[in-house]
Amino acid sequence: MSDLSPVLDRLRADFDEAVDRLCDLLRIPSVSTDPTYKQDVVRAAQWMVDDLKSMGFEAGLRQTPGHPVVVAHHPGPGGDAPHILYYGHYDVQPPDPVELWETGPFEPTIVEASRGPRVIARGAVDDKGQVMTWMEAFRAWIAVHGTLPVKVTVLIEGEEECGSVNLPAFLRDNREELQADICMVSDTGSWDLETPGATYMLRGLMYAEVTLHGPSRDLHSGMYGGAVLNPINALTRVLGQLHDDRGRVQIPGFYDDVEEPGAAELQAWKDLNFDQAAFLGEVGLKTPTGEAGRSALERLWSRPTCDLNGIYGGYTGAGAKTVIASHATAKLSCRLVPGQDPEKVLAGLKAFLDARTPPDGRWEIQTFGMSRAIRVPGDSPWLQAAMRGLAQVYTKKPVLIGCGGSIPVVGMIQDTLGYDSLLVGFGLEDDRVHSPNEKFDLACFRNGMLSHAAILKELADL
Repeated sequence: MSDLSPVLDRLRADFDEAVDRLCDLLRIPSVSTDPTYKQDVVRAAQWMVDDLKSMGFEAGLRQTPGHPVVVAHHPGPGGDAPHILYYGHYDVQPPDPVELWETGPFEPTIVEASRGPRVIARGAVDDKGQVMTWMEAFRAWIAVHGTLPVKVTVLIEGEEECGSVNLPAFLRDNREELQADICMVSDTGSWDLETPGATYMLRGLMYAEVTLHGPSRDLHSGMYGGAVLNPINALTRVLGQLHDDRGRVQIPGFYDDVEEPGAAELQAWKDLNFDQAAFLGEVGLKTPTGEAGRSALERLWSRPTCDLNGIYGGYTGAGAKTVIASHATAKLSCRLVPGQDPEKVLAGLKAFLDARTPPDGRWEIQTFGMSRAIRVPGDSPWLQAAMRGLAQVYTKKPVLIGCGGSIPVVGMIQDTLGYDSLLVGFGLEDDRVHSPNEKFDLACFRNGMLSHAAILKELADL
């Protein structure tokens, strides 16, 4: 099998050029949810295709009803080498509020910080920077050895940040082409800068928008106030009942299928010595909240949640306008854990709302994301290979960690393509994902490239 050492040397020597390539990609404002950026989204996809072709991949754009998908193939060394699907996304969140950015969101800037230099830009860590960690590993392997040590298929979508609405059909329609042994996803984080982590638990998602309709039109609050249904008042009153005074969600059947972690698992989490004060302090808070009687990591990794993500209705502009709105809307997300069915949770939410419908009120519910939680067996040979690869780059032993977020594609790949995913990411808690001044420490970028190169070798040895 090809030697890893010269590949790692190549990555270290080529690091400045790798940062330049990442910055070139970050300059493209590929905001998938805003039609204003449609051409920029296509431009980012084409950038990925061109870069893959430059390495010898057979690559192209595949059209969908929305944004295109990048698909590429490399044969690797031939024979019975393992086949790995690498998944990522080239789209990014909107930069709003732009005024809170210290530098332009699409003007990647290298700044010095307490842990060394970092790049600040939208998409720096979610997910362009992380995608480029394995792209650079590919580049170094091919430059040094003329090929990759495994067969590789690349799938990079452009709608992850707006729900991946066209991905399920794409996976079904291209099931045969996308067959592999395992999927590699880098859209998660390390435990800390010096301790690598492989994510083996990933929460699922049920994302809904609920609207309470009332009067047939907006009304004058002086002429009608106090005498008719006010949808904003009623909606907030109903939503205020989502949790009891111990932080438990009151949706019917919400906890019925939740799988509890075992004693050994809880002890392993305790041994990680999670710094709750630092976790809260980084976002300007001091007081933990959530489901009573649970540790912070239990709340984040193994307990389901229901959170309001937005609420609006009536007049929200500057100054005053005294109206009773005809309707009011809230967006809410339920993060789900192993055992829970998103469809069952949605049915429970509908029952919760129906039981509290005010006279003359009418509910309208839309969903924008449904995915099951994921749990990768700790003894998976693929996962163990990834852990060995991480151990060759870091001085601290890699750990298995959970993730409170959701990556719907992992469930889609499992359900549609029939195989598991490895979740090996290099972000940090303070990377400001989805917030102004998103960043990626260059040390994390470097560790990610080196780790993916080493993981490729370990996967090939299987």
